[in-house]
Amino acid sequence: MSKIGKKPIVIPKEAKVEMLGGVLKFNGKNAELKVKIPHNIKAEIKDDKLIFSLLEDTRQARSNWGTVRALSENALLGSMKDFIRELKIEGVGYRAVLEGDKLILNVGFSHQVRFPLPEGIKASVEKNIIKISGADKFLVGETAARIRRVKKPEPYQGKGIMYTDEVVRRKAGKKVAGASAA
Repeated sequence: MSKIGKKPIVIPKEAKVEMLGGVLKFNGKNAELKVKIPHNIKAEIKDDKLIFSLLEDTRQARSNWGTVRALSENALLGSMKDFIRELKIEGVGYRAVLEGDKLILNVGFSHQVRFPLPEGIKASVEKNIIKISGADKFLVGETAARIRRVKKPEPYQGKGIMYTDEVVRRKAGKKVAGASAA
């Protein structure tokens, strides 16, 4: 039994949820999102609640049950309000600039890195903080991860692109490690 799958999702008054074939459609003030429902899961709307149940008791159906419920809840929340991920750029001369739908990163390479933003994703840059926002939680997280991958934080000097809530464990360099061993 899935603990997550059997919890109903309460539908707020501002949102509208429709069942069209095997697809749930979420309309809110922010966006319109769709979630495909697998053939072995049943979704129904009762008394402003979205309830998921199993049509067949197989291992795959039980696996999909909680996943579909979580994806549906994320779509409902995203249709109401944007998801936000923040990245921090650390390093001398490291900076980011937004030009139209492209993020231009200067992160210690001999060239600028031009990062095209996917459709549905908004970005803003304030000093050394990049804010990625959008209605689709997966796409926001994936975009932030791809930007971070351009220059991952390194443990010796702490330079690179990292999440604002990420803690980078610092390592001692050769000089410090050699002096304490002697």
